Amino acid sequence: MRILIAKDYDGMCRNGADLIAAQLLLKPNCVLGLATGSTPCGIYDRLAEKYSAGELDFSAVHSVNLDEYVGLPPENDQSYRYFMQKNLFDRVNIRRENTHVPNGLAEDIEAECRRYEQLTAAYGYPDLQLLGIGLNGHIGFNEPDESFPVATHRVSLTESTIQANSRFFKSLDEVPRAAVTMGIGTIMRARRILLAISGENKKEIARAAILGPVTPRVPASVLQLHPDVTVILDEAAAALL
Repeated sequence: MRILIAKDYDGMCRNGADLIAAQLLLKPNCVLGLATGSTPCGIYDRLAEKYSAGELDFSAVHSVNLDEYVGLPPENDQSYRYFMQKNLFDRVNIRRENTHVPNGLAEDIEAECRRYEQLTAAYGYPDLQLLGIGLNGHIGFNEPDESFPVATHRVSLTESTIQANSRFFKSLDEVPRAAVTMGIGTIMRARRILLAISGENKKEIARAAILGPVTPRVPASVLQLHPDVTVILDEAAAALL
């Protein structure tokens, strides 16, 4: 596990975008595993800037997103498909048919989980998987549990995650209670993993995930077992390392 500490959020995002850009230059038809949430927004901004400057070409890139809320249509401004279109896909030349997000409206969610797992496997899993981390240590929507989920699955969100996500909705009642997410086993099959952590409120969980025991009670701690992980943090998030 490599740890890079930047002075602030902007520096962390520049580091993250540089690493993803290097992946594209190394393999123009790479598969990117992508994440949503507030932390990756700055990374996507800088990737879009690099594309606008003529430094990157996304035309052969394929992407698989980590997760999607159950029950939200893709045009809902809080869906993760909408998030990705707004923050990255509509700002670069990636082809819509090459971008994949779980279908949270599927009539049979269990079948959708199997379909998405098979799709990710057919790509050979991501060449680079971008991750954020929740305050309780979740990656994707893999919440603290008694075991590590292996494959893409439906998950009931914990109260802490619902509360954390409520800032994006008009009321707490509008926050979805379930999601489709890649499993820990799926994430760990990525060739490289990039974990981005920002903010003083993440310093405790950053220490637990990076320096603590590997336990499904802190899902991100499993990344200690992956052979190629880079963690980028700002100084606030790294304060306890």
